[in-house]
Amino acid sequence: MTTVDPRTPVIVGVGQITDRDGDASPLGLMAAAARRAAEDAGTGGPGLLARAGAVAVVDVFSWPIPDPALLLREELGIAAAETVRSVIGGNGPLALLGDLATRIGAGELDVALLAGGEVVTAFRRAMTRGEATGWPTQEDGTAPDRLIGTDRPPSLPEELAAGLAVPASYYPLFEHRLRHRAGRTTEEQQRWIGSWWSRYSEVAAADPDAWRREAVSAEAAGLPGPGNRPISDPYPKSMVADITVDQGAALLVCSAGAAEAAGIARDRWVFPHALAGGHDHWFVGERDALDRSPAIAAIGAALREHTGVTVAELGPVDLYSCFPCAVQIAARELGFDEDDLARPLTVTGGLHYFGGPANDYVTHALVRLVERLREQPDAIGLSTAVGWYMTKHAALLLSATPPARPFAAHDVQATVDAGPRREVVADPRGTFTIETFTVAYERDGTPTAGIVVALDATGRRAFARTTDAATVAALLDRDPIGRTVELAGADGVAL
Repeated sequence: MTTVDPRTPVIVGVGQITDRDGDASPLGLMAAAARRAAEDAGTGGPGLLARAGAVAVVDVFSWPIPDPALLLREELGIAAAETVRSVIGGNGPLALLGDLATRIGAGELDVALLAGGEVVTAFRRAMTRGEATGWPTQEDGTAPDRLIGTDRPPSLPEELAAGLAVPASYYPLFEHRLRHRAGRTTEEQQRWIGSWWSRYSEVAAADPDAWRREAVSAEAAGLPGPGNRPISDPYPKSMVADITVDQGAALLVCSAGAAEAAGIARDRWVFPHALAGGHDHWFVGERDALDRSPAIAAIGAALREHTGVTVAELGPVDLYSCFPCAVQIAARELGFDEDDLARPLTVTGGLHYFGGPANDYVTHALVRLVERLREQPDAIGLSTAVGWYMTKHAALLLSATPPARPFAAHDVQATVDAGPRREVVADPRGTFTIETFTVAYERDGTPTAGIVVALDATGRRAFARTTDAATVAALLDRDPIGRTVELAGADGVAL
């Protein structure tokens, strides 16, 4: 048996739960997932959980209280744990795991619980009716012992003025840039995406915890149609992360020494090898190219330098899949090729089919990766995460084989910040060239507004919106990318 440094961080227990009865609470799902993680670790798991020195909770969208870890700690009867929470962002689970693993490696912590839970169906129902959910609240001034991550408003005023305010309006801009670079029409892109998105549905169909367990055809996955209404061109509903789910997940993390002392069998151990994180230029408008991610590229380089592991050597992989473009961009920057997209780069089925519980999807992906890696002890797994609008990024390598080098969390921000940054035009007027676009739809399938992103002759970027029916139809009927457009402020678009 390989000797492992007692300070080495290791995941020893995982658990998750999907509630279909509609009567769960985020606290209840997190507590249930935590108990499952303790049981998963074996006979020493419950005792190890009770000794946790930190309870870390992913920011909860459906239960927006300042310190959910405090109530989870009380629910589980963990007396001495500090409370930790991540800020908003799908990278929160990896940010928390990196923090906990770093502290374990430094000897500051022996045992920790990482958990997340969302009950968005009940939350949205309560909001629609103007009712309270009935879940516990906290007094003003309550705060976790530590808050992990930094955050700020995700959009520039110029972006907001053009109607960009949610992921479903931003991510289509990236998709159209990818499509244009590949030389595909919108329908060709939808069919191509659908061909591999269909395989994601097959993975979810085989997963007992997936929210949707029905495999769909490539056409049903990729093209708008009955039950798959258009959201924002080129995306129908099937290509958008489904946040309206009730799911919870948890990881029990400790030092190798604590695992040994608790009698946790070695076949339960999975080691975080290295993590890297950083954000692209915070505002979409300032990024050099909308189909690239310098942050992901730098993250991949940092992981390769630390571990020596290449893409060709990876085993199970889960690339964050809130939208198809997120998978494509990550795959390209990390060194996968287009052929790799033909196989599902997911262990769950992705954020539409498995479920996209707000900031907590990656905790579920980690549960599945740990289970797969226990079955393949020589394999190296990869998990990636995204926050906001392809803004915040993180990636983790992990394996049931102990790492050759001590775990480290790498910050690539300095590398990203040194890259080129575009200027955004505050009041765009005159002739521009269309860089990308999208069209938003009503629930009945009626196209209502077009958003255009364009560059002037000096490379400055502008955002504009139109509700003129003829202009919106023109955006959809002929590919406008590369065409000139006359802008007259944020609400003036003339093709």
